[in-house]
Amino acid sequence: MISFFDGMPGLLQGFWWVALISSLIFFVQTIATFIGGGHTDVDGVNADFSGDLDSVHAPFQMFSLRNLINFMLGFGWAGIGFYSAVENKGLLIALAFGIGILFVYLFFLIIKQFLKLSEDNSFKIERLIGKKADVYLTIPAQMSGKGKIQVSHNGTYHELPAITEGETITTGSLAEITGITNGVLIVNKVS
Repeated sequence: MISFFDGMPGLLQGFWWVALISSLIFFVQTIATFIGGGHTDVDGVNADFSGDLDSVHAPFQMFSLRNLINFMLGFGWAGIGFYSAVENKGLLIALAFGIGILFVYLFFLIIKQFLKLSEDNSFKIERLIGKKADVYLTIPAQMSGKGKIQVSHNGTYHELPAITEGETITTGSLAEITGITNGVLIVNKVS
């Protein structure tokens, strides 16, 4: 392999070393991700250093081994690919740097899409408190019986039993969900 680098300019050798080493690490990280690398940080979701990151609201940490490898991958291969096309070596390094940052950004977009797959969109009745609902079946006054409401949550409609502590709420009225008791929603009429 050393004979491959004989007579090669130093900058191009540097691009090759960065590209080859980062490609090898990327390959190992990818294999570890797909076979289940345990609790290691192969997905870039956790930081590679300790610190107070609880206030950061990002789907992944900017400074991680995964992002460094993605940057180096883009930087190294872009430097190799554009070495003969770009005469100005300062411009070449800047172009390779920009493509490295683009690789990190593309990884961010991919992770963002994967995280959407793990969102919890399951129906939890507690999430309905404070929402408005349409009365589907009349709700008797003073908790003397159950009626039904129809409420939209996460793009789906749910028909649920409801009671009221106030006056009778007739079919077609608008009600606000104020609480839950024994799996039955407590609602008040909206004026």
